[in-house]
Amino acid sequence: MTDATPLDGLIALLARLPGLGPRSARRAALHLLKRRDALMLPLAEALAETARSVKTCTTCGTLDLTDPCRICSDDTRAEGPLCIVEQVGDLWAIERTGSFKGRYHVLGGTLSALEGVGPDALGIPKLIARVQQAGTGEIILALNATLEGQTTAYYLTEALADTGAKLTRLAHGVPVGGELDYLDEGTLMAAFSARRSVE
Repeated sequence: MTDATPLDGLIALLARLPGLGPRSARRAALHLLKRRDALMLPLAEALAETARSVKTCTTCGTLDLTDPCRICSDDTRAEGPLCIVEQVGDLWAIERTGSFKGRYHVLGGTLSALEGVGPDALGIPKLIARVQQAGTGEIILALNATLEGQTTAYYLTEALADTGAKLTRLAHGVPVGGELDYLDEGTLMAAFSARRSVE
């Protein structure tokens, strides 16, 4: 068997990215090599610079160039509401809407007994302490509508019950522009259970 080449190493690393398997990783590596000067070298520099400069905010868990991050340092944001999300990408998605002006807490995942991810791994004791110290008025559970997300939301509801904060969850159901015939049964069930009066 021949020794692994740098190209083999690149393909192996690319294959570890979400959504890329070995074949996709090979195609991506070949594309990068074909466009070495225009794409591969700038990408390598951007990766190195990002690895050096991006920090994890010790307050909320997001990624930024400063610690605390720009959101936690922003005096114009409301102190009362705290939005709990699974991943940094979820925070970014909410920020893109421009509809939430409070604070965030990024768990970094969901509870999973099979994978050995418990409350301590997600920093839930730190979250509880943060809520108690800040006097948070409302906690918004903005977790994904997966089995793991719902399990984590249930655990957080129990863990945060004694903090005095109002607990709310994002609504689930029919998306804007969604056609009922194309929705899965779980989405329709959530939409029916979360129905409200027409004003």
